[in-house]
Amino acid sequence: MNSVPDIPIIYENSEIFIINKKAGMPVQGGEKIAHPLDEELSRQTGQKVYLVHRLDKDTSGLMIVAKTPAAANKWTKLIGSKEVEKEYVAVCIGKLAQKQGVINEDLVQHGQVKKAVTHYKVLEEKELEWEDQKITLSKVSLVLQTGRMHQIRIHLARQGCPIAGDDQHGNFRMNKVLKKAAGIKQLQLFSVRLTIPLDGKACVFALDY
Repeated sequence: MNSVPDIPIIYENSEIFIINKKAGMPVQGGEKIAHPLDEELSRQTGQKVYLVHRLDKDTSGLMIVAKTPAAANKWTKLIGSKEVEKEYVAVCIGKLAQKQGVINEDLVQHGQVKKAVTHYKVLEEKELEWEDQKITLSKVSLVLQTGRMHQIRIHLARQGCPIAGDDQHGNFRMNKVLKKAAGIKQLQLFSVRLTIPLDGKACVFALDY
């Protein structure tokens, strides 16, 4: 018996699954990687699946996975175009200077400078009191115009508003405080909405966070 719980399937057709990935699950297998999504979903559905985009291991939420190589090719292109929109929600430490805007800052990936554009909107701000300090948390909606590795995490950290629970790009000291103050134990970044073309229409799949 496999101890890994089944991955929730939100939608499927002849080409794709839309699944709700849990935080902590790596997307792709490899050496010393246990229970990756591509292997677990293949086991669960009884068919080989094909990745068309990625979520970080510690990011949870909606993700598209293809059923065939032809579908993978089609959906990889769609995701790279403007026909698929991916929206995320993050809980961040601190405040953004503006309530809405665009972060347009290049990122260096694999030794190359890449264009990276993130649209954001602040949904909510609240203040926590813990011992002798006040901590501001911001709930932010984010839409990717480009899809670079760790793009949202790096962009928000550079704005002085790192994602709570992000020990790689964020504020390690404040993350330790937030574990005690708010019970935050993992990266607070969620893939909450996918808008995709189906049967000639833009269809929206969404989760509440």
